[in-house]
Amino acid sequence: MNILIDISHPAHVHLFRNAIRLFKQHGHKVIVTVKDIPIVKRLLEMEKIEYTVIGGSKRDSLTGKTLMQIKYDLLLWRVAKENSIDIGVGSSVTIAHVSKFCKMKSVFLDDDDDKVEPMIVKYVHPYCNITLSPIALLGNRQTKRNLFYQGSHELAYLHPNRFVPDPSILETIGIHVGEPYFVMRFNAFKAHHDGNVQGLTLEQKLDLVKLLEPYGKVLITTERNIEPELASYQMMIPPDKIHHLLYYATLFVGDSQTMTSEAAILGTPAFRCNTLVGQLSVIEELEHRYQLAYGFKPEQFSQMTETIGQLLVMPDLKAIWQTKRAAYLSEKIDVTAFLVWFIEHYPESEHIVSTQPTFPLTFR
Repeated sequence: MNILIDISHPAHVHLFRNAIRLFKQHGHKVIVTVKDIPIVKRLLEMEKIEYTVIGGSKRDSLTGKTLMQIKYDLLLWRVAKENSIDIGVGSSVTIAHVSKFCKMKSVFLDDDDDKVEPMIVKYVHPYCNITLSPIALLGNRQTKRNLFYQGSHELAYLHPNRFVPDPSILETIGIHVGEPYFVMRFNAFKAHHDGNVQGLTLEQKLDLVKLLEPYGKVLITTERNIEPELASYQMMIPPDKIHHLLYYATLFVGDSQTMTSEAAILGTPAFRCNTLVGQLSVIEELEHRYQLAYGFKPEQFSQMTETIGQLLVMPDLKAIWQTKRAAYLSEKIDVTAFLVWFIEHYPESEHIVSTQPTFPLTFR
């Protein structure tokens, strides 16, 4: 089978890297395409995954994104034709579009609610052969060509079958195992679906540093340039090592969706503050069903700091969260194993999952 995987965001490298290796081990031809995004290319190189750059770098404006998307569609169509691609996989607009103009079938992985991504609902879902979504989104999908699985994107690379924490990573940044430290992450909110999303202000970030610093080291990672006032806290660690850092952290706090989910799934108390709180089912499940994370809107900042303060004085905090993590994992699957099976057996796999909704649990 000839498989095309299109990657348009750093998180997608983690989402697909294990599947890419398994596809190749199983004898499939795998073509990986990316936009000219430095961090994405760096991650792929760290994972020793060959890739082809198609199109330019990402654009911030809607007009720029649209023009770039048209160009990218044309270039990816050429790749699909030249390589006789059977099936395209990704969380990418382009996979869906191109599949309408060649023999390639498209499997689109989407973990966001319809209400927060109207452009995806309008311009991507109708073009996909099938969309795969976490079961937390059940009831929040308009498209009929959607199947649900008991997991999340993050479990494709953070499930215990795929991730083993390495404490030696801490030594590379001068932290001893057992030493308390905090990871903070701040987003740029430049994606098409972010719209007017707001996260933490500089003043709020500084307040958080002041709150956390007496209890341990504060390490900050950002999407774009960090504010000068926070530069001394910036974390210098290879991006492929971040999940080890999150696993051993005392607590995570920021306005990032993905890293909030990652920290929570790894058993680290995770706090998120932005205007999307209450609108994303996957993170809401982590917050309300499994009590692994907390979500607060910017106007609830004082409530968030109060809750953080309460957790900071709990002596068995990490042990409590690891117990919660175990409960979460007991009900979820190895998403990479499920995805590889689904692609290799498509379209029969679509019929199996649609008629047996609990079948994905086979891949625990």
